[in-house]
Formats: sequence, structure tokens, C-alpha cells
Amino acid sequence: MGSERMEMRKRQMSTTQETPGAAQAQHSTGNRGSNACCFCWCCCCSCSCLTVRNQEEDRTRRTSHELQAEGIPNCEESPAPTLEEVNAWAQSFDKLMFTPAGRNAFREFLRTEFSEENMLFWMACEELKQESNKSVIEEKARLIYEDYISILSPKEVSLDSRVREVINRNMLEPSQHTFDDAQLQIYTLMHRDSYPRFMNSAIYKDLLRSLSEKSIEA
Repeated sequence: MGSERMEMRKRQMSTTQETPGAAQAQHSTGNRGSNACCFCWCCCCSCSCLTVRNQEEDRTRRTSHELQAEGIPNCEESPAPTLEEVNAWAQSFDKLMFTPAGRNAFREFLRTEFSEENMLFWMACEELKQESNKSVIEEKARLIYEDYISILSPKEVSLDSRVREVINRNMLEPSQHTFDDAQLQIYTLMHRDSYPRFMNSAIYKDLLRSLSEKSIEA
């Protein structure tokens, strides 16, 4: 009996000592669950601050070509083309690319063929040629490379290995003419490949017919 009583007392004392520790652990766990902090103690915990932070990191990680795409206008500002202008587009590719209205119509067609990046690249190169500030040139050259030359870009244009080697050398010291060879190659590609289909497209024919009808009515 004496030994049994001693054993019972030991158990009671042990339970009494463990209770404050357990209460403290529960209190600590409760605080972790209630605070919107980063010290989440389990992977299934929903921490509001982690969610916010992840959203901020996602925005930070957005690539340059995604950010630039938001700033790309649907078309260049230009007056509506005249019947004479639209007829001139059929005479040569140069005349089509010379006017903003021509580029807009051709760009609309390229979009239907999922090759709009060719026109966007060509336009970006033209814009680069107008720059004179060295730091601006370097930044624009970097963006053009990331957006249209990099094999990781969804808007990568089709260039041969020789032109890519030239670009890589030129990027060591970017200038207004870093992409001249590439721009010429893409211009030639659009001329030989896309331009003939554009001239037979509904986009061009509908525009030509619409202006012809207006001319007759006038």
C-alpha cells in the first residue's frame, strides 16, 4: 500500500509539472495561428502576409517582354488611308511599309497569322535608330534582345546563326545599329513570305473595296 501511494503521488506531481508547459505550448500555438505573420509553423497554414508577399514577388518577376507588351499600342497614330494610298500598297512592299496606315493594316494581318512579332521587332529597331542618348540606347537594345532575340522569349523572331552571332558581338557595345542585320533579314522575310498573302487577304481586299465604294459615292 505504501509503495502504491508513493507511486500515485509521483504521477500527480508529474502531471502538475507538465500542465504549465502544455498550457504554454497551446498559448504559443494559438498566438502563431492568430498573427498574420511570416512565421507559419506548418505547410498547411494559411498566412495572409505570405500570400501578399508572394503576390508582390510574382509582380516583380514579370519579364520585360510582358511589361513592354502592355505598353504596345494597338496601332500607330495615322489618318485613315486614301484609296490612292491603298492602291499604292500593291505596287511595292516599300510603299506599304512607308506609311503608318500601311503598317497598321499589315500588322493587323500579321496578327491573324501569329507573326506580329516581326513587325514589332522591325518597329523597335526603327525606334532605336532615333535615339542618341547612350544609356537609353543600351536599355532599349537590352529590351529588344530579351523580347525578340532571346530563345526564351515567346516573341522570338526567326534569325539565322550568322545574324545571331553578329548581334551577340554588337551587344558588347550596343548602338543604334546593333540590330541592323537582323532588321533587314526580318524585313526580307515579311516581304517574301507575308506580303503576298496580305495582298490576297480579306483585310486588304475589304479595305480596298470600302474605299472604292466611298469614292464612287462621292
